[in-house]
Parts: sequence; structure tokens; C-alpha cells
Amino acid sequence: MAALSIFDIAGSGMNAQSLRLNLVASNISNANSVSSSAAEAYKSRQPVFAAELNNAMNKHNATSKVNVLGVVESQEAPIMEYSPSHPMADKDGYIFKSNVNTVEEMANMMSASRSYQNNVEVLNTAKQMMLQTLKMGQ
Repeated sequence: MAALSIFDIAGSGMNAQSLRLNLVASNISNANSVSSSAAEAYKSRQPVFAAELNNAMNKHNATSKVNVLGVVESQEAPIMEYSPSHPMADKDGYIFKSNVNTVEEMANMMSASRSYQNNVEVLNTAKQMMLQTLKMGQ
């Protein structure tokens, strides 16, 4: 039934935003992590989404879901800081901090949270409309 596909669409959006929120939480929790080498430093992770358009040729049943293609690590270099007294300093006295931008992550968190909330509202509205439609027959 085509009317029920709204639940699949909103559900796929909620799953995508849930993954996004989990990655933001992971990035923020590791924002101040320190390593002794650039290779071991925590790198910011971001989700990659794609819209899946089903039945594009059938104009009466075109639905679009969100697919999670994967998670990518940032290619940005970690922050190198001179701190010879730090226990994790390398032989040259440098430590490597995560490349996470906390301001950017907070903006991502707000956006993902609002998108998740919008999908919940879509589900609630569709449910209410279906219930009202069923009541019309009484």
C-alpha cells in the first residue's frame, strides 16, 4: 500500500539521523584526545548518505528513502603541538591532537537532532491523518 510507504521513508530518515548523532557524539567525546603519532590520532568521522529513488518511472508510486553508504574519516591533518613534558610526546617533543572541530560538530548535532525531530513529526502527522480517515467511515 502506497500510503504506508511514508513510514518507511521517515524511518529511513530517522535511522540516518540517528547514525549522524552517534558519530557526532563520538567525535565530540574524542575531540581532546592526544596521541604520540599522526597515524594514531583520532580523526573526525562523518556519515555518507544517498537518496534511493524507487520506481522513478512510475509517477504514482515514486518513493525516496535515505541510504547510508558508509562512514568516512576526515583527511585533515591532526593538530601537532609542541609539549615535550607530556608523557605521550614523541622523540621530538610533539603530541598530536584530534582534528575534530567542536563548533562544527555542535552545528551537526543541532541539524541532525532537528532532522530527526522533523521525521518524527511526519510519522505522527501521517498516523493522525490515517486515524481521522478511518473515523470518517463511522
